[in-house]
Amino acid sequence: MFTLDLYIYYFASLLTFALFGWDKFLAMMERSRVPEAVLLLLSFLGGAFGALCGMILFSHKTRKTLFLVLVPLFVLMQVAVSVLLRWFVL
Repeated sequence: MFTLDLYIYYFASLLTFALFGWDKFLAMMERSRVPEAVLLLLSFLGGAFGALCGMILFSHKTRKTLFLVLVPLFVLMQVAVSVLLRWFVL
């Protein structure tokens, strides 16, 4: 069974989740931060579920409208891609 997309989503989500945690730590220490564009790009490239979990668990970027709109949208897009792959390819 073709599950490469799930592996990509899994590892990208782990990386994105860790980066959200690291950025929150840097914010609390008042140090140089991870750019928002990097967080959103990783979310778009497969880490949306990790980003959503990071937003909730670390209470990070929850006041930013861009994150509140785009991260759930990316989750829905990635779920749709996985479903469509299984529907039409497998």
